[in-house]
Amino acid sequence: MSKPVALDSITKGGNDMVLTKHVSKRSWAVFSGKNLVAHAAQFRARGKFINDDLLVFYTIFSAIAGIEVDLCVYVSYGVFCESVANIQMSNFSPFREKMESAAVTEAAIRAFERNYQSLLRNESGMIPEDSIKPCDDLPQSSDFSPDTGGYDPALLAQTVVIKLNGGLGTSMGLQKAKSLLPVKGDSTFLDIIANQILHLRKETGANVRFLLMNSFSTSRDTLEHMEAYADQDLSGAKKIELMQNQIPKIDAQTLEPVVWPENESSEWCPPGHGDLYAALSGSGWLDALLAEGVKYAFVSNSDNLGAVLDAGLLQYFAETDKPFLMEVTERTEADKKGGHLAVLIEGGQLLLREVAQCPAEDIDEFQNIGKHRYFNTNSLWIRLDALKDLLEQEGGVLPLPMIQNKKTVDPRDADSTQVYQLETAMGAAIESFQDSAAVCVPRSRFAPVKTTSDLFAIRTDAYAEEDDGRISLSAVRNGRPLIITLSDEYKLVDSLEGLGVPSLVEADRLVVSGPVRFSDGVKIVGDVSFINESGETKWIASGTYKDEQITL
Repeated sequence: MSKPVALDSITKGGNDMVLTKHVSKRSWAVFSGKNLVAHAAQFRARGKFINDDLLVFYTIFSAIAGIEVDLCVYVSYGVFCESVANIQMSNFSPFREKMESAAVTEAAIRAFERNYQSLLRNESGMIPEDSIKPCDDLPQSSDFSPDTGGYDPALLAQTVVIKLNGGLGTSMGLQKAKSLLPVKGDSTFLDIIANQILHLRKETGANVRFLLMNSFSTSRDTLEHMEAYADQDLSGAKKIELMQNQIPKIDAQTLEPVVWPENESSEWCPPGHGDLYAALSGSGWLDALLAEGVKYAFVSNSDNLGAVLDAGLLQYFAETDKPFLMEVTERTEADKKGGHLAVLIEGGQLLLREVAQCPAEDIDEFQNIGKHRYFNTNSLWIRLDALKDLLEQEGGVLPLPMIQNKKTVDPRDADSTQVYQLETAMGAAIESFQDSAAVCVPRSRFAPVKTTSDLFAIRTDAYAEEDDGRISLSAVRNGRPLIITLSDEYKLVDSLEGLGVPSLVEADRLVVSGPVRFSDGVKIVGDVSFINESGETKWIASGTYKDEQITL
């Protein structure tokens, strides 16, 4: 390393800041414009204070104005940081203007700005295996039983149930909210959820609050469907809707808001379910619920019909006074690609590691279900007063890890402009709340529908509807998950019509490859495969099939 030298100047003009030093009678610029922001944090991480107002940077500036210089530079820390802040604000201005013109809330704008700055700093959000340790010995929800043997009306009156309802069923061929799919008979996800809330209100007399976190894609269809429950006070945007925000897609080349005149709606995307916190705050719902005495929120996916408000868990959450509680369950081979719970070696804080946050060299350990035993069901319990305090402490934005997705502005056109879509996950907040906790729940509380295979399974007798409206694995399965693999012929929902519904209550695995139809009275036991490579539809005759592969 050569002898430290002082900079000759730090200047700012427009969106550019230029750090200059004369070397051999030539002037060179260290960074200007957006590139400075992208590297500022890296310099800071490599530097150290040498007195109250100076920061020393050690680095190599390569091929700048044709000169390669190996040196360390003394920079006034205050001037440097002020200039960086000005550049960041200037760079973000087009996004702020775009979002303000679309009436996006200030809370959502600030959350997006934080993620945008993370993108500029090239933060990967990676969580290497050697920085964490497995999470062991969690409390079991089966150990919790309410003192009264049922729901405590006083606690229920302080509780809101929030269902995430922003997803379309596009992967299954739908152009509307997935929650409008019929699940059992003619009952949709929304019908089953509404009946769960109505059951609670009827059985306890408590006015359990209910919110649907809709997106701009699902709001209209959802509200129209919920009008059927107007007499039961479960309809109307002002009563039941928490609107998810929308954020701009980022041009991957310019790092500016993407412009797509062919379809301006394609310039926007949802920010992931981590937007829950900004949506609650920015919409006014957080303050409104607290003003009404609502202290506890139970949040889960609308397509997870096993996730109902549980009396024992509610009482446990209230008595332990935890600010944040995550429901997890034991991982199986079917779950090894899902996010898992872990503990930071430094500090001992719980965290959630998603596959996108796992370095490639650690994937085998990520999928080691014997080591990392628990995965996030995306069912959370949140103390709303603790959330408000944390938001105030963090300047209105929870410090959630940014998830970077690179896509095309038009998802149907692979040649359209490359964009970044920035997301956060709501479960990642377990790392933000001090004294957060997790609880292991039975598999019956996790029955999501992500594919037509999941939907097919739930429509069979392997899943049962409980008195409280919950749809969960049949009790005779003892929590044993059912694995179904359907070939590409069944990728869309319409393809399930006419397939038939066999009995799967005693099945472990069912594989269907090729066009088939199940006759009435088909029962599957154990591990069974049906293979049809002829291309013509084949009927599967009535009877019991056990641990066999059948070529039709």
